[in-house]
Amino acid sequence: MRRARRRPPLFSLTGTLIAALFVVVPLAFVVVQALSSGASEARHLLLRATVAELLVNTIGLSATCTVLCAGLGLSAAWLVQRTDVPLRRMWAVLLVLPLGIPDFVVAFSWVSIDHSLHGFVPAAAVMTLSLYPLVYLPVATALANSDGSLEEAARSLGLGPWATFRRVTLRQVRAALVGGCMLVTLALLAEYGAFEILQFRTFTVEIFAEFKLGFDAVGACVLSLVLVLLSVGVLSGEPLLAGRRPQSRSGKGARRPAARHRLGSLTAPALLAVSSLALAALGIPVATLIYWTLHGGASTLPESSLLDALGSTAAFSAAAAVLASLLAAAVATLALRHRSRASALLERVTYLPLALPGLVIALGLVAFAVRYTPALYQSPVLLVVAYAILFLPLAVVSVRASLAGAPARLEDVARSLGLGPTRAYLRVTLPAIAPGLAAAFAFVFISTATELTATLILRPTAVETLATRFWEYTSAFAYAQAAPYALVMVAISAVPAYLLSRRGASVAEREGA
Repeated sequence: MRRARRRPPLFSLTGTLIAALFVVVPLAFVVVQALSSGASEARHLLLRATVAELLVNTIGLSATCTVLCAGLGLSAAWLVQRTDVPLRRMWAVLLVLPLGIPDFVVAFSWVSIDHSLHGFVPAAAVMTLSLYPLVYLPVATALANSDGSLEEAARSLGLGPWATFRRVTLRQVRAALVGGCMLVTLALLAEYGAFEILQFRTFTVEIFAEFKLGFDAVGACVLSLVLVLLSVGVLSGEPLLAGRRPQSRSGKGARRPAARHRLGSLTAPALLAVSSLALAALGIPVATLIYWTLHGGASTLPESSLLDALGSTAAFSAAAAVLASLLAAAVATLALRHRSRASALLERVTYLPLALPGLVIALGLVAFAVRYTPALYQSPVLLVVAYAILFLPLAVVSVRASLAGAPARLEDVARSLGLGPTRAYLRVTLPAIAPGLAAAFAFVFISTATELTATLILRPTAVETLATRFWEYTSAFAYAQAAPYALVMVAISAVPAYLLSRRGASVAEREGA
């Protein structure tokens, strides 16, 4: 039986190899394209003054927004989880919902109010309001699950409130805080639409301009390598910052919820702060979109059907979700049911898109298609593959969690009854991981529906999605025409944000009142 279990199903092995190739090939072709004109030319492109300016802009903005998101996310999470601020359950929901608004839609909503919002400061403010939930959510969960007895012990030993927070509370949420900050930084490195609207030059904006406006694929790929190195550096530094010595407690049953701090005279300022954050991050963008939708107006662009764009978006998203879910099932099965160094390496490869901006993946697929399969360039197949690569990590995480809870012995019993590896997997394991597959499909579908950068590069000619049609109207300053497309995207992407916020609210209520 052990020897039989060492033989993975053909579906699992083949699917994992395909997933790994999907991820590696675009990156490899970015490198090949960048070096196609010679090392000296690539060096010349990298030593331009423009690159230094882009590096300063990108790193400066990423560092500023990450610090601001860390401060906002940590403060808001502490208010909701550790104080008696009124309406805590409501704030637990509202503070997460900005995740349901795409970054470029947030930028559009603010610029449509004030056309002068351009440059570093507006970009930092808008992106901070858009991304702080990536820090708030994990930190709030960590605070709700932390051990209050450690803080009580620290206070009994003479530490004051601030010293206890710094030396005990902060250490308990350190990993969550650093992980959220890493997600913020990676999102900033990959963002294009919001920075283009805010007219702030970063690597993604310049790479897109080089490729789409300057028709310089080599220059775009050379700049993409810098972006990849920055992203890999962020991922490499996260374990060092998160630390490897988490605080421990005596046993599973020893944890006690921390006591809530009474705000007293600070209740009104705390309410003002948290309501102002919710208003700026959620209320104003949504209200702006509703205003422009109702306001109406004229546009010089051809009329377009919202239903046609929605249909195209749904078709591409569904195809990508099916492909990513199938590949994720293969990867998770090989990694969990047939552990080896090779399977672990292949699984880690599938997480590489976390460090690869969508623009880099799109450029790599373009380089591959132009050189080897010209018929695939600007075809629906290439766009669906790009979506599946981009959001494969989401699918793998969802399926892996479901498969980890499915007992392997049931598959062993099926094998002992004469079923082969593939038939045993299809008849026993696949039904057991159906909830994980459904979650993977939903996450990939929703994420694909609001993807912009790769879509602008790879979409078939004359095919419009919600994101591309919104982008065309926004570029022509037709805010009233763009708003309905933005509202539909917000409605689609708000589904997972709402589910996450409800989970956070239930945690707050369970641990609290």
